[in-house]
Amino acid sequence: MTDVLLRAGHIVAVLAVVLVAAYAGRLAARALRQPEVIGEILAGILVVPVVLAVGGAPALAVVLPTDVVSPLRVIGQVGLVLFLVGVAHELRHGGTGLGARAVGWVTAGSFLPALFTGLVMAAWVVWVADPELRGDAPTPALVLMIAVALSVTAVPVLARVLEDRDMVESPAGKLAMAAAVVTDSAAWVLLVVAVGISGGLVVSLVLLVLGVTVTVVGRILLRGRVPMSWAERFPRATAAAISALALLVAFQFEHWGLTTVFGAFVVGLAIPGGAWAGAVRPVMSFGRLLVPVFFVVAGMGVANAPRGSVPWSAIAIALVLAIVGKIGGGYLGGRLAGRDRRTAVTIGVLVNTRGLTEIVVLQAGYTAGLLSVRLFLALVVMALVTTAMTGPLLSLIERLGASKRASVPESPENRS
Repeated sequence: MTDVLLRAGHIVAVLAVVLVAAYAGRLAARALRQPEVIGEILAGILVVPVVLAVGGAPALAVVLPTDVVSPLRVIGQVGLVLFLVGVAHELRHGGTGLGARAVGWVTAGSFLPALFTGLVMAAWVVWVADPELRGDAPTPALVLMIAVALSVTAVPVLARVLEDRDMVESPAGKLAMAAAVVTDSAAWVLLVVAVGISGGLVVSLVLLVLGVTVTVVGRILLRGRVPMSWAERFPRATAAAISALALLVAFQFEHWGLTTVFGAFVVGLAIPGGAWAGAVRPVMSFGRLLVPVFFVVAGMGVANAPRGSVPWSAIAIALVLAIVGKIGGGYLGGRLAGRDRRTAVTIGVLVNTRGLTEIVVLQAGYTAGLLSVRLFLALVVMALVTTAMTGPLLSLIERLGASKRASVPESPENRS
C-alpha cells in the first residue's frame, strides 16, 4: 500500500512540474509574440534533456522510472484524445463565404505542392540518405508518411494566430483557415492509410469505413431534439459522457491497429454544433491542459534513443521543402484565386503554420514505427521552425505594406 501511495505521489509531482513548465513556456512564447503552443511543445520536449544535462541517466531513472512513465504515457494519450475531439469538432465549421472557386484554388495550392515536396523529401530519404535515417519502415508507408508530414497545417494554432492578430475576418485569414480545414482532413485520412500499410491495409480500410459510418450515424442521432435539449440542460454531464465515449472509441481503434487520433476524430466529427459546442469546449480545454504530458513522453523517447549525429542535412532539406511547398503553394493558390500579391503571400505564410497538429502526426508515425528517431527529430525541428516563422513574417508583410503605402505620392484628386 505504501509503495502504491509513493508511486501515486511521484506521478502527481511529475504532473505538477510538467504543467508548471508548460505554463512558463506559454508565458515565454507570449512575450516573444509566438503562438503559446510553441512554448508548450518546447517545455514538454525539453524536460527530459534538462534532467539528463543536470544529473545524467541516473537522475532520469530516479525522476522518471518505468513505473511512472507508463501512467504518464496513458495520461498524455488521454489529453491528446480529448483535445483532438475539440479540434475535429471545430473542423466542421470551415465556411468562409468567399466562394467555392477561391477556396478551391487556395486549398489546392496549400496542399498539392506541399504533398509533392513531401514526396521529393521521401525520395531523398529512401534513395540518398543513410539507412539509419531511413529506418526499416515499408517504403510505401514511409513515403506517404513524409508526404503527409510536409502537407499539414495546424488548424488550432492558425486559429490562435488569426485571433491574436485580429485577422479572423480578413480575406487572407478566412481563405487560409478554409484551406487548412480541408487540408488537415485529407492529411488525417492519408495518415490512417500510411499506418494501415505497415499494419494491414485491408483491415485499416475496413476500420476507416467503420469510422465514417459511426460518424455519420452518430451525427444523425445526436441532432435529435431530445439529445440536443439534454446537452443544453446538462453541459457538464454531457462533457463527461463525451470524454468517456471518446476515450473508449480512441483506445479501441488503437487496439484494432489504428491510432487513437483516428478514434478521437470519429467522435469529434460525430458531434453536431449548436448546444453541443458548449459541452465540447471543456473537453478540449481539459485535453489541452494534459497535452504537455504527451510531449514529455515524446521527448523521453527522443532523449533515450541511440546517440548519433544531429541530422542537419535532413533538417535543412525538410525546412526548405516545407517552406517552398506551403508558402510557395499558398501564394500560387491565392494568385489563382484572384487575390493580390500581398494577400497571396499572407495566405502562404499562414498555411505554413504547423504546430501541434504536425507534432501529433509525427508522433503517430514514430509510434507506428514509420519514422526513425533521427527523421522524427528532423521533422519536429521543421514543425517548430515553420510555426515560429509565422509571426515575424506576418509582421514583415505588414511593415512592407505600410512603407509601400507611405511611399506612394498623393494624387491631385486625393489632395483636393
